Amino acid sequence: MDLVAASRAFVSVSEHGGFTAGAAAAGMSQPVASRRVAALEEHVGEQLFERTSRRAVLTPFGRDLLPSARALVRAADVLLHEAETARRRPWRIAVPAVCGTVALARLVADARALGIALDLRIAPPAERQDLVRARQVRAAVLAVPPDEAVWSVPLGVATAADPGVRRVWLETLRVGRTDRGPARKLWIQPEDDVPHVRDPLARLRDAVGLRPAQFAAATDLTDAVAEVLYGDDLLLCSPGQAAGLGLHWRPTGELTPVRGFALRAADGGDPAGTVSRLGRALARCLGADADGTAAGTTDGTTDEGRETGTCAPTR
Repeated sequence: MDLVAASRAFVSVSEHGGFTAGAAAAGMSQPVASRRVAALEEHVGEQLFERTSRRAVLTPFGRDLLPSARALVRAADVLLHEAETARRRPWRIAVPAVCGTVALARLVADARALGIALDLRIAPPAERQDLVRARQVRAAVLAVPPDEAVWSVPLGVATAADPGVRRVWLETLRVGRTDRGPARKLWIQPEDDVPHVRDPLARLRDAVGLRPAQFAAATDLTDAVAEVLYGDDLLLCSPGQAAGLGLHWRPTGELTPVRGFALRAADGGDPAGTVSRLGRALARCLGADADGTAAGTTDGTTDEGRETGTCAPTR
């Protein structure tokens, strides 16, 4: 027996003095109200109404039970209201700034189609960690190594001018004795200033003989893009991000850095339910394939050798 539904029928019939009017007020048919009241009477072991052809009059036992039945119905209504309010409350999620305005807007729209209201908090990697740890967000998209990632995004380099090659080898940034002017830099944006992306690149820099200052960690993406647009510098980024910035993207020759992302819920909870509902939308926003694998490049680049014209753009 559904105790709340039976109590609701009991209360409504008592307030309206009959099964027909009481059932209509409670949004149920008269036979349903009669069955529910009868089930409640059987459950409590006493008759609740004296039934006549026109009215239903409370018995003394029914009058004693009515206040508790009303309290149960009110409590159930409050519970349902709170549940609906909680369901409509926005999910505050910390996300990377690399998604871009259009991608973030599409994420919000995709979530609305699933009945989820999102409140996005854009933050760099370390701040996203702090936000979810302090429970200031419901969940956060964290930067993680590729082997821990739910979503993976390949990185390459972007330039202002078309490099005219299919792959850029970072060793060709090395400054020669006859070179004049400032050395070209590879700018690493805040999202990629994490050990699993930054450290392999730093080792490559040292291995191919680049100057330490030729790898620069930008404090702001806007400043890094300005340096790329102003001169011959390069920006480490994803294919989708380069397209959004109006830059020409190519994979690097020596290695393929990867942005790895995973969703972490506050309190260390299991975010699998969230991922299952928002996974495809988050993948699109991050620039990854919907199944979580690394998204392909945008220029159809294959793994060719350096002899096929895979060098860095020249001045």
